[in-house]
Order: sequence, then structure tokens, then C-alpha cells
Amino acid sequence: MEFELPTVIYQNYHLLVSAVALILGFALLYGLRSNVKARRKSEEIGRKYSKSSGNDGLPVPKTDESTDVIIVGAGVAGAALACTLAKDGRRVHVIERDLTEPDRIVGELLQPGGYLKLMELGLEDCVDGIEAQQVFGYAIYMDGRNTKLSYPLEKYDANISGRSFHNGRFIQQMREKAASLSNVKLEQGTVTSLLEKDGTVEGVCYKSKDGQVMTAYAPLTIVCDGCFSNLRRSLCKPKVDVPSCFVGLVLENVDLPYANHGHVILADPSPILFYPISNTEVRCLVDVPGQKVPSISNGEMANYLKTVVAPQIPPELYNAFVAAVDKGNIRTMPNRSMPADPQPTPGALLMGDAFNMRHPLTGGGMTVALSDIVLLRDLLRPLRDLSDAPTLLNYLECFYTLRKPVSSTINTLAGALYRVFCASPDPARKEMRNACFDYLSLGGICAEGPISLLSGLNPRPLVLFCHFFAVAIYGVGRLLIPFPSPKRLWLGARLISGASGIIFPIIKSEGVRQMFFPATLPAYYRAPQVA
Repeated sequence: MEFELPTVIYQNYHLLVSAVALILGFALLYGLRSNVKARRKSEEIGRKYSKSSGNDGLPVPKTDESTDVIIVGAGVAGAALACTLAKDGRRVHVIERDLTEPDRIVGELLQPGGYLKLMELGLEDCVDGIEAQQVFGYAIYMDGRNTKLSYPLEKYDANISGRSFHNGRFIQQMREKAASLSNVKLEQGTVTSLLEKDGTVEGVCYKSKDGQVMTAYAPLTIVCDGCFSNLRRSLCKPKVDVPSCFVGLVLENVDLPYANHGHVILADPSPILFYPISNTEVRCLVDVPGQKVPSISNGEMANYLKTVVAPQIPPELYNAFVAAVDKGNIRTMPNRSMPADPQPTPGALLMGDAFNMRHPLTGGGMTVALSDIVLLRDLLRPLRDLSDAPTLLNYLECFYTLRKPVSSTINTLAGALYRVFCASPDPARKEMRNACFDYLSLGGICAEGPISLLSGLNPRPLVLFCHFFAVAIYGVGRLLIPFPSPKRLWLGARLISGASGIIFPIIKSEGVRQMFFPATLPAYYRAPQVA
């Protein structure tokens, strides 16, 4: 007689394994507290602060009474920061390489958590008048199946949701808003170097629009000149990884299967994204692993998209996708990942993609940038005199510490999800991918927890850690029911090992102590009270 598990246990075993995952998560976190490397790094930063804050007890004098803050770059981060600091009464000089409307294929999806930050900064009207589309969640497709995941927005007002739009239109709206403020000077120019004196950044050297070499001075210089920054090496230790490239297309006059939702296709070899960017346009991003993509000029790319990608696309979008390929407006963009590893420097700060990048699969970049701006604004508000370099450095170190739990959660989620969503010939990786799709399809807390992380509404490291391993243990539980065979036990062990191999290196690069235990860092206690 064949053995069968009781129906109640069989239908609810995922709840049991989720509880086990929670216990396992706490146990592992407790072990991670002894991260020696993170402790040494923190002590080194502390020593550096003590050394730099000396300067015979004298503050660096203000070299230009007309400017409080220089901002290098006027993208999403730079333009939003300029508006924010100017509203607080700071005199801001923004220098941007090119003030014409950008034309990019990323930075087009603002998660609900990012939209809340935009509202907190008083910039929510920047998404008006650009045909921005409301986004209420995601639909995920795999092997002919699909599941819809809605953002947990029940406790928010009706206008709270994600927003998707043309990146350039959004940036131009914020630039215009910044330029309209009397204490903002928005100038086109190319910053070539930072001006330093006795280890303190006092301003920048730049070429104006007409090619004239100029200098600008301010007690605080904030570098946010994007992913191609040529200044970041002066202020951090960049370790840039390029795991893949996005190939971008625009589909015209087509309705997505789930209106006002992003669509993620778990294709082979890697994910495909669809989301609306205007009333008549849908953005398609095809992820191509590695740094080399098929050539566009000789037709290899079009052939790849039609023969490899198109057959994996939902039937409702197939014709529009092929038409977009035939139209030929195909764009590519390398996907960069770079953990934040700052070198606290008196008089200077890094922000945005110049400082910290993650895979754009989850659309978390603008949420991180806007969250950082809210934090920096609140930190600097009590500090009216920015010319006191040692005190300012104290505040900047606090910023680098306090931003970590939120930014690291979003960064880790992006890197881990990308690895899980990519196809693999490894049976253990296949099981992890299937388990992730089925776990999200369960609904309830199994869907609400991950989507709250993805949306930026609840970016907590422990929530991410527990749900990630709940997926892994859910996958193992399925392998062991109804009877565990040696082969299935071995596959389950490899699944857990593979999951650990995905998430732990990302957490290590983000900083275990900074991410999970920021209160153990000296800068945390030096932080002034923020709203």
C-alpha cells in the first residue's frame, strides 16, 4: 500500500519549513557577528577620522562665500539633491556635462518606496506631465505558467504606487525645478578633477561649455556623476562587476497581459523585462549574460532576438516584439554592480551610481538614491556651517553608516534574484529557480514579504535573509516529500549550498556588520538625531 502524508500536513508543510528557515536565519546571523574583517575595517576608518579631524583644531576656511555645496552631475541623484539642499537654504552650484535630455534604457522604473521618498522631498510633481504610468506590482512567467504579485499598498493613499516613465523626461523635470530656485546655479561643464588642500576637498576644476578652464570652491563637494564617473577613485575603492548587458527595445501600441504591472519572463539564459513607459509605449529589456553582446550592425543581434528570445515571450507580446526588432532601434547598456566602499574624505561625498550600483533587474537604483538624499538632508540640517571640515566629516561618516541597512538590502536582493532567475544546467540551481517561482505563487506572506522588499516599502536585511533561505528550505522540503531518497538528499544539500554561495558573497561585499549590526560601529553613535 502506497504511503500518503495527511492532507493537512502536505498542504501546509511550506509554513513549517518557513518557520525552520526563520530559526536558521537567526542562528546564522548570530554566527556572523564575529566577522573579524568588518571589525578591522571599522577600526581603520575610526583611526582615519581621528587623524583627519585634527588639523590643529582649526576649521578649513570657506574659500567661496557664494556657494555652500557643489554637486557634480545633474542626473536623478544630482538634480533631486540640488532641489533638496536648496530648499533648506543651501547655495548650490550644479555642474552637469550635458544638459540636453538624456536618452537611456534604464532608470525608468521607480518603485513605490522610491516614490514615497520623492514625496518626502516634495518632488512628486516631477512625474506629472511626462505620461508616467502607475505600477502596482509584477507578473512573473516561467515555463508557460505565470503568477501576479501585487505591491502591499493597502495602508497607503490611492496615489501611492510605482511609477514608470522615460528616464530623460523625468530628469529634465527635476532639472527645471532645480534651475527655478534662486539659490541654485545650474551650469553645463565637465568636471576634470577635485581641488584638494591638506587632504581636504575644497572644490572642483572643470571646463565650461565653451571650453574655458574654470575652478569652483565650496566647503562641500558631492560627486554624483553616474555609473561612468571619473572622480570616484578619489573617494572610494571601486570594484565594478559587469555580470550582463541589457538590450533595450520599445514596443508600440500593445497592451501588457497585466495592466500597470511589470512583467518578468524567466527565460533561458536570463530574464526578460517588460513595463510601460508612456501611454503608448512598453519598454522591453533583454538580459544577455556576460560583457559581450551580439553585434547590432551586422544583424547578429536581430537574429538572436528573433530566434532565441522571441519564442520565450508571451503570445500577447510576440508580434509587437518582432515588429520592434524589425524597426531596428535596438540599444544596449552594460549592467554594473559596485558595492559601496567609501574612503571618508573631508569636504567631499559620493552619491548615486558614482558610489553604489546594483543589477537593475529589480529597479532599485532610484529608490536607493532618493533614500540617501532624504538621509543626507536630515543629517545636515543641524549643521549650518559646512566650512568646519572635521565636524562635516563626522556627519559624512554617519551618512555612510546609516544608509547601509536600506541600501544593502536592495543591493543584495537585486544580485541574489538575478542569480536565482538565470537559467542553469545545474540541477540544484534549477530546483532553486523553480522553488522561488512556486514560493512566490503561494501568496500570503510568501509573496507579500519578498514583494515588500522589492518595492522598497520594507527594505530590512533580516526579512531578506529569512525569505531567501525560506525559499531554499521550501525547495528542499519538496525534494524530501513523500520519501527522501539518497539522490534527493544530495540534491537538497547542494541546493542549500548553492543558495549560500549566492547570498553570502553579496552580503560580505556589502559588509556584514554594517548591514546587520550598524549600531556596533562608532559612526552610528556619533550620528546626530535625525527626523
